[in-house]
Amino acid sequence: MTPFNYLLAKDLEEASTLSQQHANSEFISGGTNLIDLMKENISKPDALIDINKISGINEIEELHDDGLRLGALVKNADTAYHPLVQKNYPLLSQAILAGASPQLRNMASNGGNLLQRTRCYYFYDTATPCNKREPGTGCSAIGGYNRIHAILGASENCIAVFPSDMCVALAALDARINIFGSDGTRTVAFADFHRLPGDTPDLDNNLKPGELITSIDLPAEGFEFHSSYLKLRDRTSYAFALVSVATALKIEDGIIKDARLALGGLAHRPWRDVKAEEFLKEKEPTAKNFSTAADIILRGAKGHEHNAFKIELARRAIIRNGLTAVN
Repeated sequence: MTPFNYLLAKDLEEASTLSQQHANSEFISGGTNLIDLMKENISKPDALIDINKISGINEIEELHDDGLRLGALVKNADTAYHPLVQKNYPLLSQAILAGASPQLRNMASNGGNLLQRTRCYYFYDTATPCNKREPGTGCSAIGGYNRIHAILGASENCIAVFPSDMCVALAALDARINIFGSDGTRTVAFADFHRLPGDTPDLDNNLKPGELITSIDLPAEGFEFHSSYLKLRDRTSYAFALVSVATALKIEDGIIKDARLALGGLAHRPWRDVKAEEFLKEKEPTAKNFSTAADIILRGAKGHEHNAFKIELARRAIIRNGLTAVN
């Protein structure tokens, strides 16, 4: 770990200003991913800007439209166990509790969860080429051991996957992200926040320099009666998903009136396909219909030497979780 300066921001304006004054700086709240990156010499900031003392972004509050605002500094555990989240957004609670460990969930912040970086083996191995870590050097996972890597939305420059469980649920719920920066505040649809690798795999999201997440807004519709989160992994605790599925359904008289499907462990960001969701509308929630929706989602999926199994695994997971959400 390289030496760094520690700076404490008292408000959002000071945090943004400090970030612009120190071009090679990082915001820190829980630090559950950032400190690992620093220890491995992947992230080498010359300044850490502590935002934990900033007020107004550390609470969960109801919105006027009956939605819910999750403060960026609220811990993952506090979010998962919050009565309003458990009651109205059980999908989100399930997804959070499927991730990491209790100790990490007690430290990790909501905003930080959105910003965590890939767990690709080669990204963490500084002795190997990695376009995400060092653009232009190549992707060692392509042609290497790529069992955990992407089958959707990848590029010839990167096949890493995004590791968050919480974000898969947020994608399914159509959350919105509130951001503060030197130009003021802005709100971004969740689908527009994370990036696909393309030619710039080193860029994980669309935050601008000096910007930080202040909160996450959930819409009023939480699919509290028919939702489920399924995470398939190598062990049942403290492991990242090979495939995960967030399914949210609105069912009336045995017919699907609204459907949301988001997948994790398969792409550089949480993966949704609106065409599959549209297909399910006005259909019965049957294995056959979920199978067709899975085929729509997975069209164009490309497996590599060690991860082609993910395609069939994802198809079966979509069907299984769809049927689970119905009951």
